[in-house]
Amino acid sequence: MQTDVVEQHQFVTLNGCRTPVFARWCYTPSDPYVVTLAFRTQGGRWIDWSFARDLLAEGLREPAGLGDVRVRPDLAFTDEMLIIELESPDGYAIVELGREEVENFVRASARSVPFGSESDLLDLDGIIAQITGV
Repeated sequence: MQTDVVEQHQFVTLNGCRTPVFARWCYTPSDPYVVTLAFRTQGGRWIDWSFARDLLAEGLREPAGLGDVRVRPDLAFTDEMLIIELESPDGYAIVELGREEVENFVRASARSVPFGSESDLLDLDGIIAQITGV
């Protein structure tokens, strides 16, 4: 099993602010279905949002997601940007990212774990045993 973590840093625009926010993408083969987008706060803490890698890949092509995370190309203004909408009980945020950087991240994650092979890395019997206490 591969243990390579795919990580990428970039500046993003949050809620239309003029000052960019430092963000970090992370993909770990030990959790093969999930990507994490984290934002660095002024205090140096990171706020993490984890969601499906498939959602991110689909959102590069067309609007995707119905829940707390929605991803879509920004075709209204420029095809160079990707929009991610994040919603929680604590608030709502719109993140604008460079689409090419996100495409590079998704490709790197696919080199680590090809799409469709994620289940090969999971011990489903072990997970079920852990959940059920068997």
